[in-house]
Amino acid sequence: MAAPSSDLETPTLTEASPGRSSAWGVFVSTFLTIFLAELGDKTQVTTLLMTVESHRPWIVFTGAATALISTSLLGVLVGRWLAQHIAPRTLDVAAGVTLLAIAAVLSWDLWQHWS
Repeated sequence: MAAPSSDLETPTLTEASPGRSSAWGVFVSTFLTIFLAELGDKTQVTTLLMTVESHRPWIVFTGAATALISTSLLGVLVGRWLAQHIAPRTLDVAAGVTLLAIAAVLSWDLWQHWS
């Protein structure tokens, strides 16, 4: 009889669960999505300006990288908790409604600014 599987076991990059993407596919998808989303955003501009001001690029890089790793870890931990307590469909609907509400508020603000 096989020993029960632990949540702490890490799949290899070539393993794939039935009905799920491979670990490698998830990694590449996550990397590309976050990399493209972060290009030119306020974090990158702030990092650039802090480097220019401090003249200490490696210290700024280390601080920025540590901060991004920390926020990513927080996102993963909260996401894992949500996945264990809330149905995926509910999360999809909640995210959609939230994004629509943000779009409505921003559109209203833009409309008010132009009027």
